[in-house]
Amino acid sequence: MGPTEPGRRERKKAATRQALSGAARELFLARGFDNVTVAEIADAADTAVSTLFAHFPGGKEALILGHGQEREEALAAAVRNRAEGVSILQALRDFLATRGPFDPDPDPLSRRVAELVIATPALRAYARTLWTGCEDALAAVIAEQTGEDDFSVRLLARYVLEIPDLAGTEPDPAAALDAAFVFLRRGWPGF
Repeated sequence: MGPTEPGRRERKKAATRQALSGAARELFLARGFDNVTVAEIADAADTAVSTLFAHFPGGKEALILGHGQEREEALAAAVRNRAEGVSILQALRDFLATRGPFDPDPDPLSRRVAELVIATPALRAYARTLWTGCEDALAAVIAEQTGEDDFSVRLLARYVLEIPDLAGTEPDPAAALDAAFVFLRRGWPGF
C-alpha cells in the first residue's frame, strides 16, 4: 500500500460517512430537516446512532454541511493557489461563486440542497457558523500573502465570511455576491 492510498479502516470510515450523509440528504429532501431524527438517519444507513455522532459530532446539520476544516482548507487554497495577477479579493469572490446558492450551474441535487439550507433556520445558522469559523485561518492566509497583519486583515476576513449568509438569501445571490465584493474592493483596494 502506497503512502497516499488509504488503508482499509480509513476506507470503511469514509464509506460510513458517505452512507450517513447520503441517507440524511435523501431523508431531509423528502421530508424536511426538522421532520427527520438522527435515529432514522442511522437506521437508513444501517449504523448505530453512536456511530453517527462519532462521524458527525455536529449532529444533523453536519450530515448535510460537513465540518469547518474542509472549508478552511479550501479557502486557504483559493488564496494561496490563485493565478499570478489575480487579487486576493478576486480569488475569494471566484471561490464563493462556485458554492451553494452562488453556483451558476448547479446539478439538480445541489440546487435542492442549497434551497433546503436557505429555507431551514437551523441549517442556515450552522452554515453561517461554518463560514465564520474560518476567520482565523482566512486572516492568517491573507496576512501571509500580503505581509499585512493588523486589524484590517481580520476585519476583511470577517466581512468575506459573512457574505454567504447575507448574499446567499438575496433574490439574485450571484448579483449580491458581486455587489459585496465591489464594496470590499473599495475598502481594501490593494487586496
